[in-house]
Amino acid sequence: MFLAFIVGSAGSGKSMLTSALAEYLLEKEQDVCTVNLDPGVLNLPYNPDIDVRAYISVEDIQEEYGLGPNGALVMASDLIANYIEDLRDEIEDTGAEYILVDTPGQLELFAFRASGPFIVREISRNPKAIVYLIDAPFSANPLNFVSNLYLSVAVYTRILEPQIYVLSKADLVDEDTREKILDWFEDFDMLEADVEGAIKDERLFMARSIVEGLKSLDIFSELIPVSAKTGEGLPLLSAALTRVFTGGEEMLEG
Repeated sequence: MFLAFIVGSAGSGKSMLTSALAEYLLEKEQDVCTVNLDPGVLNLPYNPDIDVRAYISVEDIQEEYGLGPNGALVMASDLIANYIEDLRDEIEDTGAEYILVDTPGQLELFAFRASGPFIVREISRNPKAIVYLIDAPFSANPLNFVSNLYLSVAVYTRILEPQIYVLSKADLVDEDTREKILDWFEDFDMLEADVEGAIKDERLFMARSIVEGLKSLDIFSELIPVSAKTGEGLPLLSAALTRVFTGGEEMLEG
Protein backbone atom coordinates (compact mmCIF):
# COMPACT_ATOMS: atom_id res chain seq x y z
CA MET A 1 0.00 0.00 0.00
CA PHE A 2 1.33 3.41 -1.02
CA LEU A 3 -0.05 6.88 -0.27
CA ALA A 4 0.23 9.91 -2.55
CA PHE A 5 -0.84 13.23 -1.00
CA ILE A 6 -1.96 15.73 -3.65
CA VAL A 7 -0.80 19.13 -2.37
CA GLY A 8 -0.79 22.64 -3.79
CA SER A 9 -2.06 26.17 -3.41
CA ALA A 10 -5.74 27.00 -3.72
CA GLY A 11 -6.96 26.60 -7.29
CA SER A 12 -3.99 24.53 -8.47
CA GLY A 13 -6.23 21.62 -9.45
CA LYS A 14 -5.78 19.11 -6.62
CA SER A 15 -9.22 17.53 -6.78
CA MET A 16 -9.27 17.40 -10.57
CA LEU A 17 -5.88 15.69 -10.60
CA THR A 18 -6.97 13.24 -7.90
CA SER A 19 -9.95 12.31 -10.06
CA ALA A 20 -7.97 12.02 -13.31
CA LEU A 21 -5.11 10.06 -11.76
CA ALA A 22 -7.51 7.64 -10.06
CA GLU A 23 -9.27 7.00 -13.38
CA TYR A 24 -5.95 6.50 -15.14
CA LEU A 25 -4.69 4.00 -12.57
CA LEU A 26 -7.98 2.11 -12.63
CA GLU A 27 -7.68 1.82 -16.40
CA LYS A 28 -4.26 0.25 -15.80
CA GLU A 29 -6.00 -2.24 -13.49
CA GLN A 30 -4.38 -0.81 -10.39
CA ASP A 31 -6.38 -1.00 -7.16
CA VAL A 32 -6.98 2.63 -6.15
CA CYS A 33 -8.63 4.31 -3.17
CA THR A 34 -9.42 8.04 -3.08
CA VAL A 35 -9.48 9.95 0.20
CA ASN A 36 -10.93 13.44 0.65
CA LEU A 37 -9.28 15.30 3.53
CA ASP A 38 -10.98 18.65 2.87
CA PRO A 39 -13.79 19.05 5.45
CA GLY A 40 -15.05 22.23 3.80
CA VAL A 41 -15.33 21.19 0.15
CA LEU A 42 -18.85 21.36 -1.27
CA ASN A 43 -18.44 19.52 -4.57
CA LEU A 44 -15.84 17.07 -5.82
CA PRO A 45 -15.21 15.79 -9.38
CA TYR A 46 -15.03 12.22 -8.00
CA ASN A 47 -16.80 10.13 -5.38
CA PRO A 48 -14.27 9.63 -2.57
CA ASP A 49 -13.95 6.13 -1.16
CA ILE A 50 -13.08 7.69 2.20
CA ASP A 51 -14.38 11.13 3.12
CA VAL A 52 -13.42 13.17 6.17
CA ARG A 53 -16.80 14.90 5.92
CA ALA A 54 -18.30 11.72 7.34
CA TYR A 55 -16.64 12.67 10.63
CA ILE A 56 -16.52 16.48 10.55
CA SER A 57 -19.11 19.06 9.52
CA VAL A 58 -17.94 22.63 9.02
CA GLU A 59 -21.52 23.82 9.31
CA ASP A 60 -21.95 22.09 12.68
CA ILE A 61 -18.69 23.63 13.93
CA GLN A 62 -19.87 27.09 12.90
CA GLU A 63 -23.12 26.62 14.76
CA GLU A 64 -21.65 25.03 17.89
CA TYR A 65 -18.73 27.43 18.36
CA GLY A 66 -20.17 30.59 16.79
CA LEU A 67 -17.38 30.75 14.22
CA GLY A 68 -17.32 32.23 10.75
CA PRO A 69 -16.45 30.12 7.68
CA ASN A 70 -12.70 30.67 7.94
CA GLY A 71 -12.50 29.97 11.67
CA ALA A 72 -14.61 26.86 11.25
CA LEU A 73 -12.34 25.59 8.48
CA VAL A 74 -9.29 26.06 10.69
CA MET A 75 -10.92 24.19 13.56
CA ALA A 76 -12.23 21.47 11.24
CA SER A 77 -8.77 20.90 9.79
CA ASP A 78 -7.31 20.52 13.27
CA LEU A 79 -10.14 18.21 14.35
CA ILE A 80 -9.18 15.70 11.65
CA ALA A 81 -6.42 14.57 14.02
CA ASN A 82 -9.10 13.34 16.44
CA TYR A 83 -10.32 10.87 13.82
CA ILE A 84 -6.94 9.69 12.59
CA GLU A 85 -7.43 6.13 13.86
CA ASP A 86 -10.80 5.87 12.10
CA LEU A 87 -9.30 7.13 8.86
CA ARG A 88 -6.33 4.77 9.23
CA ASP A 89 -8.65 1.82 9.76
CA GLU A 90 -10.71 2.76 6.71
CA ILE A 91 -7.58 3.03 4.58
CA GLU A 92 -6.20 -0.30 5.78
CA ASP A 93 -9.53 -2.01 5.20
CA THR A 94 -9.50 -1.07 1.51
CA GLY A 95 -6.38 -3.10 0.84
CA ALA A 96 -5.70 -0.86 -2.17
CA GLU A 97 -2.23 -0.52 -3.70
CA TYR A 98 -2.60 3.21 -4.34
CA ILE A 99 -4.18 5.61 -1.85
CA LEU A 100 -4.69 9.06 -3.40
CA VAL A 101 -5.21 11.68 -0.70
CA ASP A 102 -6.84 14.94 -1.81
CA THR A 103 -5.73 17.58 0.70
CA PRO A 104 -7.62 20.74 1.78
CA GLY A 105 -8.01 23.51 -0.77
CA GLN A 106 -6.17 26.01 1.42
CA LEU A 107 -2.61 24.73 1.60
CA GLU A 108 -1.82 26.51 4.85
CA LEU A 109 -4.56 24.57 6.67
CA PHE A 110 -2.83 21.32 5.81
CA ALA A 111 0.90 21.96 5.63
CA PHE A 112 1.51 24.77 8.10
CA ARG A 113 -0.57 23.80 11.11
CA ALA A 114 0.59 21.15 13.56
CA SER A 115 -2.22 18.82 12.53
CA GLY A 116 -1.04 18.48 8.91
CA PRO A 117 2.33 16.73 9.42
CA PHE A 118 0.72 14.70 12.21
CA ILE A 119 -1.98 13.49 9.84
CA VAL A 120 0.54 12.54 7.16
CA ARG A 121 2.64 10.68 9.71
CA GLU A 122 -0.17 8.87 11.52
CA ILE A 123 -2.77 8.17 8.84
CA SER A 124 -0.71 5.18 7.68
CA ARG A 125 2.64 3.53 8.34
CA ASN A 126 3.01 2.69 4.65
CA PRO A 127 5.32 4.54 2.22
CA LYS A 128 4.18 8.04 1.25
CA ALA A 129 4.94 10.75 -1.27
CA ILE A 130 3.85 14.34 -1.81
CA VAL A 131 2.65 15.34 -5.28
CA TYR A 132 3.19 19.09 -5.25
CA LEU A 133 1.19 21.02 -7.86
CA ILE A 134 2.68 24.10 -9.50
CA ASP A 135 -0.16 25.97 -11.18
CA ALA A 136 0.94 26.60 -14.79
CA PRO A 137 -1.08 29.79 -15.52
CA PHE A 138 -0.07 31.35 -12.20
CA SER A 139 3.58 30.38 -12.67
CA ALA A 140 3.93 31.92 -16.14
CA ASN A 141 5.35 34.98 -14.35
CA PRO A 142 8.92 34.26 -13.14
CA LEU A 143 8.36 35.92 -9.76
CA ASN A 144 5.24 33.82 -9.20
CA PHE A 145 7.20 30.72 -10.17
CA VAL A 146 9.90 31.57 -7.64
CA SER A 147 7.24 32.06 -4.97
CA ASN A 148 5.71 28.68 -5.81
CA LEU A 149 9.05 26.90 -5.58
CA TYR A 150 9.75 28.61 -2.27
CA LEU A 151 6.38 27.43 -0.99
CA SER A 152 7.15 23.88 -2.13
CA VAL A 153 10.36 23.97 -0.09
CA ALA A 154 8.38 25.06 2.96
CA VAL A 155 6.00 22.12 2.44
CA TYR A 156 8.92 19.73 2.12
CA THR A 157 10.54 20.94 5.33
CA ARG A 158 7.22 20.57 7.16
CA ILE A 159 6.32 17.07 5.95
CA LEU A 160 9.69 15.52 5.01
CA GLU A 161 8.40 12.97 2.54
CA PRO A 162 9.59 12.38 -1.06
CA GLN A 163 8.17 15.15 -3.23
CA ILE A 164 7.15 14.92 -6.89
CA TYR A 165 6.63 18.17 -8.79
CA VAL A 166 3.75 18.55 -11.23
CA LEU A 167 3.06 21.49 -13.55
CA SER A 168 -0.70 21.33 -13.22
CA LYS A 169 -3.26 22.69 -15.72
CA ALA A 170 -0.57 22.48 -18.41
CA ASP A 171 -3.26 22.67 -21.10
CA LEU A 172 -4.07 26.25 -20.05
CA VAL A 173 -0.74 27.73 -21.19
CA ASP A 174 0.75 27.82 -24.68
CA GLU A 175 3.73 25.69 -25.67
CA ASP A 176 6.25 28.52 -25.38
CA THR A 177 5.13 29.37 -21.84
CA ARG A 178 5.23 25.74 -20.80
CA GLU A 179 8.75 25.28 -22.15
CA LYS A 180 9.87 28.46 -20.43
CA ILE A 181 8.59 27.21 -17.05
CA LEU A 182 10.26 23.83 -17.58
CA ASP A 183 13.51 25.60 -18.47
CA TRP A 184 13.30 27.67 -15.29
CA PHE A 185 12.93 24.49 -13.25
CA GLU A 186 16.00 22.95 -14.89
CA ASP A 187 18.17 26.08 -14.97
CA PHE A 188 18.02 28.44 -12.01
CA ASP A 189 20.51 30.77 -13.67
CA MET A 190 17.99 31.31 -16.47
CA LEU A 191 15.25 31.79 -13.88
CA GLU A 192 17.34 34.38 -12.05
CA ALA A 193 18.01 36.27 -15.27
CA ASP A 194 14.31 36.32 -16.18
CA VAL A 195 13.39 37.47 -12.67
CA GLU A 196 15.85 40.34 -12.96
CA GLY A 197 14.38 41.24 -16.35
CA ALA A 198 10.84 41.27 -14.99
CA ILE A 199 11.35 43.18 -11.73
CA LYS A 200 12.73 46.68 -11.36
CA ASP A 201 11.62 47.60 -7.85
CA GLU A 202 12.56 46.66 -4.28
CA ARG A 203 11.29 43.10 -4.75
CA LEU A 204 14.32 42.28 -6.91
CA PHE A 205 16.77 41.86 -4.04
CA MET A 206 14.46 39.51 -2.18
CA ALA A 207 13.62 37.47 -5.31
CA ARG A 208 17.30 37.18 -6.19
CA SER A 209 18.09 35.97 -2.67
CA ILE A 210 15.35 33.35 -2.84
CA VAL A 211 16.61 32.04 -6.17
CA GLU A 212 20.13 31.82 -4.77
CA GLY A 213 18.76 29.84 -1.85
CA LEU A 214 16.87 27.49 -4.18
CA LYS A 215 20.07 26.87 -6.14
CA SER A 216 21.76 25.51 -3.04
CA LEU A 217 19.08 22.87 -2.43
CA ASP A 218 19.14 19.37 -3.83
CA ILE A 219 15.47 18.45 -3.53
CA PHE A 220 14.19 19.26 -7.02
CA SER A 221 13.86 16.41 -9.50
CA GLU A 222 11.79 16.70 -12.67
CA LEU A 223 8.77 18.91 -13.28
CA ILE A 224 6.03 16.90 -14.99
CA PRO A 225 3.50 18.81 -17.14
CA VAL A 226 0.07 17.33 -16.46
CA SER A 227 -3.46 18.11 -17.59
CA ALA A 228 -6.30 16.55 -15.64
CA LYS A 229 -8.58 17.62 -18.49
CA THR A 230 -6.74 15.94 -21.39
CA GLY A 231 -4.86 13.25 -19.50
CA GLU A 232 -1.50 14.55 -20.68
CA GLY A 233 1.34 13.64 -18.35
CA LEU A 234 -0.56 11.07 -16.28
CA PRO A 235 1.66 8.19 -17.51
CA LEU A 236 4.77 10.17 -16.52
CA LEU A 237 3.29 10.99 -13.11
CA SER A 238 2.36 7.34 -12.57
CA ALA A 239 5.91 6.31 -13.51
CA ALA A 240 7.37 8.88 -11.10
CA LEU A 241 5.23 7.52 -8.27
CA THR A 242 6.29 3.99 -9.15
CA ARG A 243 9.95 5.00 -8.96
CA VAL A 244 9.45 6.57 -5.55
CA PHE A 245 7.42 3.72 -4.12
CA THR A 246 8.86 0.58 -5.67
CA GLY A 247 12.15 1.49 -7.28
CA GLY A 248 10.66 1.26 -10.77
CA GLU A 249 8.73 -1.99 -10.60
CA GLU A 250 5.05 -1.83 -11.53
CA MET A 251 2.68 -2.74 -8.73
CA LEU A 252 0.59 -5.80 -9.50
CA GLU A 253 -2.75 -6.91 -8.14
CA GLY A 254 -2.88 -9.65 -5.56
